[in-house]
Amino acid sequence: MQKKFNIEVDCANCAAKIENAVSALPGVNACNVSFMAQKMLLEADDAQFQSVLKAAVKAAKKIEPDFEIEL
Repeated sequence: MQKKFNIEVDCANCAAKIENAVSALPGVNACNVSFMAQKMLLEADDAQFQSVLKAAVKAAKKIEPDFEIEL
């Protein structure tokens, strides 16, 4: 499953760090974070998608506490 989310991230460097951290999580097939568009594209298996999304948000908040994802 692949979904695109509106996000709030404060800088391009943080967006790149978040993309790398989320991409390294187990269950993530692909992740793309765009600072300019304020979007995150997340691809993971259908059965695990909700748990992967929660882990992705947790990882992103460790990098940038102000990170928000609009579901």
